[in-house]
Amino acid sequence: MSAHVFPPLRITDPRDFGRVAVLMGGSSAEREVSLNSGSNVLEALQSRGMDAHAVDGIPALLDALVHGKFDRVFNILHGGDGENGVLQGLLEGFEVPYTGPGVLGSALTMDKIRTKQVWQSAGLPTARFVRIAAGSDLAAAVRELGLPVFIKPSTEGSSVGVFRVMEQADLQPALDFAAGYAGELLAEQMLTGGEFTVGVVGDVVLPSVRIVPAGDWYDYHAKYIADDTQYICPGLEGADEDAIRALALDGFRAAGCSGWGRVDVMRHGDGRLMLMEVNTAPGMTSHSLVPKAARQLGVEFDELCWRILEQSMPAPNGEARS
Repeated sequence: MSAHVFPPLRITDPRDFGRVAVLMGGSSAEREVSLNSGSNVLEALQSRGMDAHAVDGIPALLDALVHGKFDRVFNILHGGDGENGVLQGLLEGFEVPYTGPGVLGSALTMDKIRTKQVWQSAGLPTARFVRIAAGSDLAAAVRELGLPVFIKPSTEGSSVGVFRVMEQADLQPALDFAAGYAGELLAEQMLTGGEFTVGVVGDVVLPSVRIVPAGDWYDYHAKYIADDTQYICPGLEGADEDAIRALALDGFRAAGCSGWGRVDVMRHGDGRLMLMEVNTAPGMTSHSLVPKAARQLGVEFDELCWRILEQSMPAPNGEARS
């Protein structure tokens, strides 16, 4: 079951959340973005009277948990162990509730290749791709798929290590990166019909956001620095908007996700929608897209943070997280 409007708040007293750790920073390639997101979330929760405190990275959180300092965790630790199931397994072991998907959904969606394989097995549409094992022939994979393509690491986010290859001459930077990268890469078909993202908070599917960068594509600069990227919300209209929201929710749940997250979708030139990836700790910066979409439903940033944290509370029906 899904909805396109938010229900009344289930929790109205900030004391019911107990002492909250806002986990941010860490040591991944997305540290600076995480610190930005985390400071915004912390300010929002504190503004609503919550006993919330910043914690930088998993080692600091572990020390605090050993000493019983927190009752729950708002996870805004982008990338690495914050999103790959490691943190989630730790918190499960300590029996400390947290935001975002559980171990399964987090571990799976951190790996773009395996997520796509699950979607394919479920009959859900995703862009064509070729897996590139560490040390294997990237150029051969590109030839197999055909230009134009994106080359990207399977387990990074925030456009880290992503290369847009329009013609053979564009391939060398990706080859140089691959030579020093220890993980798997994928070559992915480039789709040109539009880039979209859809947020999910509990059972509520937010309006889609169409992303229109001023440059050639939505790279790190366009995501976090530039002020000329256009965000159109809702990104589609009528039946098309219903379809993209339904597809995003199907993709989110098929990947074992619950709580909250964001599903990225591309449109093929012929109009078909294609699932791309899931972000289980989406950005909460001034440029971030889940807050933009929530605002279309009348939910401002501080209430959005409250509602996300509310997902860490026991569900009325007692269902377990994925």
